[in-house]
Amino acid sequence: MQNPQLLYYVFAGILIVAGLIGSILPVLPGVPLVFAGMLLAAWADGFAHVGTFTLILLGVLCVLALLVDFVAGLLGARRVGASKYALWGAMCGTLVGIFFGLPGLLLGPFLGALAGELSAGSRMDHAARVGVGTWLGLLFGTLAKIALCFTMLGVFALAFVI
Repeated sequence: MQNPQLLYYVFAGILIVAGLIGSILPVLPGVPLVFAGMLLAAWADGFAHVGTFTLILLGVLCVLALLVDFVAGLLGARRVGASKYALWGAMCGTLVGIFFGLPGLLLGPFLGALAGELSAGSRMDHAARVGVGTWLGLLFGTLAKIALCFTMLGVFALAFVI
């Protein structure tokens, strides 16, 4: 092959797109894949455009996105008094929901948290509040994670242009 650099860029693009998809679907480690794709593209360029400062900034944004996603779900659940069963239920509901498309992704965490809280012995009204709170926390965490992924893309693109 005459130009392996092109192959690296293509693979980097695939990693970034897979990472953006993984920012929504919990099956893929979205943000780390985005970062890995950017790191590969920077390496393929010989770090001519994307240097140490930019890579550190991208790494910090990656870690921040992971933390925000994790903390948002917990805060949403804890704010309404969720039990550990509700948290596990929300996680299981999210994973099962993947197989049911968009409705599953939207309803899975809520139904899982509701079922988990009911299995902990809570009343239906409390379990419903826990389901909504957990769902909102996960939603805001996912939105923040997507926003940080696009911020990473902007920083990366800006580094290539400058």
